[in-house]
Amino acid sequence: MLTGIDWLMIGGYFGLLAGVVVFTMMRRKIRSGEDLFLGGRSVGWLAIGASIFAANIGSEHLIGLAGSGAAYGMSLSHLEFHSFIVIMMCWIFLPFYYKSGVSTMPEFLERRFGAKARWILSLVSLAAYVLTKISVTVFAGALFFEVMMPEVSLTIGGTTISSFWIGAVATVLLAGVYSSIGGLAAVVYTDLVQTGIILVGTLCVTGFALCHLGHSGVALPDGTVASSVMDGWAVLKATIKSTGNVETFGLWHSLSHKTFPWLGLIVASTTIGVWYWCTDQFIVQRTLAAKDLRNARRGAIWGAALKLMPVFLFLVPGMLGFALHHNHIVVNGAAFAIPLKEGGAINGDAVFPTLVQSLLPVGFRGLVVAGMIAALMSSLASLFNSVSTLFTVDVYQKLRPETSARKLVTIGRTTTVVMTALGLLWLPIMKAIAGGGLYQYIQSVQSFLAPPIVAVFVTGLVWKRMNLRGAVWGLGLGFVLGMTKLTLNALCPGAEGYALVQDFYFSGLLLVMSVLVIVAASLTAPAPEPQRIVSLTFATLGEDFKAENRASWTWVDVVASGLVLAVVVGCYVYFWNWLG
Repeated sequence: MLTGIDWLMIGGYFGLLAGVVVFTMMRRKIRSGEDLFLGGRSVGWLAIGASIFAANIGSEHLIGLAGSGAAYGMSLSHLEFHSFIVIMMCWIFLPFYYKSGVSTMPEFLERRFGAKARWILSLVSLAAYVLTKISVTVFAGALFFEVMMPEVSLTIGGTTISSFWIGAVATVLLAGVYSSIGGLAAVVYTDLVQTGIILVGTLCVTGFALCHLGHSGVALPDGTVASSVMDGWAVLKATIKSTGNVETFGLWHSLSHKTFPWLGLIVASTTIGVWYWCTDQFIVQRTLAAKDLRNARRGAIWGAALKLMPVFLFLVPGMLGFALHHNHIVVNGAAFAIPLKEGGAINGDAVFPTLVQSLLPVGFRGLVVAGMIAALMSSLASLFNSVSTLFTVDVYQKLRPETSARKLVTIGRTTTVVMTALGLLWLPIMKAIAGGGLYQYIQSVQSFLAPPIVAVFVTGLVWKRMNLRGAVWGLGLGFVLGMTKLTLNALCPGAEGYALVQDFYFSGLLLVMSVLVIVAASLTAPAPEPQRIVSLTFATLGEDFKAENRASWTWVDVVASGLVLAVVVGCYVYFWNWLG
């Protein structure tokens, strides 16, 4: 139950949010599509990096990643140690995007190949946003409200509406209002504030969990008992070993593992990462809003540094929750307990809200709830802006090129409303099929959508012979194969929970098949005209491109990138065999 002080903290957060939105609107009026969708291309690197981080911290982290930590330990950390891919994006992909002056990723494909490629990616992206992002984020927000505020309900005409549905609708409406009114500038600058709230709030959960475990009095392998915060980590490792979960919670699993085979996981996680961080409108749009290429790159590097945090903000607390639950640690007069599913397994999607509800004292709980709402609102508002950008720029404006700038703004805002409604309609279906956990649900769907998109973008940059036919066949056939696999998984999952081929292995096979189709199809049509692809592939870089790109970075950017990569390597070294 939240107290008056907690509600005061939450109210203060919304007041701060409203102030930032109003300030942004007063500072920059929205008069054109570029103002709405790209913040007038005037954003600095600090805000860009914070926005990349805050947009990424969505439902799959808030609810799903902590649940995965409680159930599978470090198994899915590969999907979070993606800072190196963000670094790859800012040095390899970003210069092509920024120099070409595009507003969307489908628009870049049109520049490189032709209009058909743009249409396919636009439609696939819009479908993916409804299936894997909007509905999942809304669901997570609703679930968080359900666990944290069970007392909140509304009765209309004899029908009681639970906190789950109140949370879903409230999250959608609030995020939709400030993203549609203030545009990307409002989203980015509220993200700057919300990043701080997210970091402080989630670090509180990790800290209090370690504190309770460290002072639990649990016997340690060396014969002593846990009596300090520093002992909390030792209690976690001892609990994992005593329960026979060393393999389950480890970083690596055998090639035949039914859920996380190490080779399939590495290939699939890297493919998903390149798609998400290097080619997806949701993330790249923030860098395109930068005032220049230097700010865009530095913003991405700053975002990569922040991306190092989710494992420790969400996955580790999930593991700590597992230890608290197994050892029946008494918290505030009652044994800590995570809700269970019907079969007796831990309900992973309830782990993080339960940690917040049980561990945190008055005031801190309100701060963390505000941080969680901030994460959901930020992710959802970013989605709304990206969706409206894709539809308005890549669909509506292509069909009606004579549309005025003012009308495009109206269309963008209307798109937000429509896509929100579709996400809410999909919510009951997603609630039924996400039984394996939110994080697994979203990664599964993305592993079938990402390979053909990655194949087209990467092949298009490194092979100048690739043409429109190759792009169309690669995207089209890849999407059909991916959706076929997703459908088979739903209709006939088999004893292991998947159809025909393990999901992560299929993602790798789909990537290879997509590249082969692209090459074969491209060779059956003429090569693109050289003047059409100037500065759109590595082999056709113009002198002005090279000069502008070189002028956009200094030794500071190189050192910062190197430090981020060193930390990623350090994390892998520590967790490689962390349970002995």
